Amino acid sequence: MKGITRLLNRTLKQKAVYWGSPVNRGDNFFTYADPIEILCRWEEKTQLIKDWDGKGREFECVAMVYVLQDLDRHGILMLGTLADLDSSGDSSGDFYDPTLEPYAYEIKQFEKIPSLGSTTEFVRIAYLSNLSYR
Repeated sequence: MKGITRLLNRTLKQKAVYWGSPVNRGDNFFTYADPIEILCRWEEKTQLIKDWDGKGREFECVAMVYVLQDLDRHGILMLGTLADLDSSGDSSGDFYDPTLEPYAYEIKQFEKIPSLGSTTEFVRIAYLSNLSYR
């Protein structure tokens, strides 16, 4: 394990629940893969950030989350563990809607920045916003 990866493994002590593989159902609502727990560093801070949609729009970022793996744009993150999921959330059959979690946020933007002097180590940051369809 090299420099930045070793540092991140030592400093990412928080846990988050991640719902990835978002698929747009055609009505601006998404379905997601099953949730998994990931390690992170969750920094709550509100700031305006330009969206990478190419249209120059800004969005309100409510948290920056450092992680060890790539995450999907429009995926969902929630600070906590799988045991923290709201068991009273609406689910129909096998479908569980993470947007009903009160502390879940959309990954509006994701950065994967190569470490200085490396082509194999990266710093990964997810920029979160409130779910716009709540």
